[in-house]
Amino acid sequence: MIYRFRIILDSKNDVIRDLEINSSDSLKDFHFAILKSFGFAGKEMASFYLSNSKWDQGDEIPVIRMEDDLITMGEKPLKEIIENKQDRLIYVYDFFSLWTFLIELMEIGKIHPKTNYPNLIFSKGDVPEEAPVKNFEPKKNH
Repeated sequence: MIYRFRIILDSKNDVIRDLEINSSDSLKDFHFAILKSFGFAGKEMASFYLSNSKWDQGDEIPVIRMEDDLITMGEKPLKEIIENKQDRLIYVYDFFSLWTFLIELMEIGKIHPKTNYPNLIFSKGDVPEEAPVKNFEPKKNH
């Protein structure tokens, strides 16, 4: 099976990429596909975070093991991490600049034998020169 993801740079302007990737590929493969589709060199650290419908940041999945109890991007196929349409991830590239991407599984489809995966199927907007500034606000208790 292939997964079709929408990846949105968390910025004021629309910077979007839609990627298809084989569900048996790893998050590390997905990491490199994202970097390529947005034009990053891939020399910085990065992590995926599990997320929910409110885009809350959940468990971390880093490129390399920083703590014993964390799995890394290369350890499991996507299909063991993402299972359902509309499942979400947050991807952070370069922990100094905090390039942040919101990722949603849009569709699960069949592999097309003549297509090379990962496959960039849609691109909108240009990546800015610098990472968008984040305004971190504490959660309000209601």
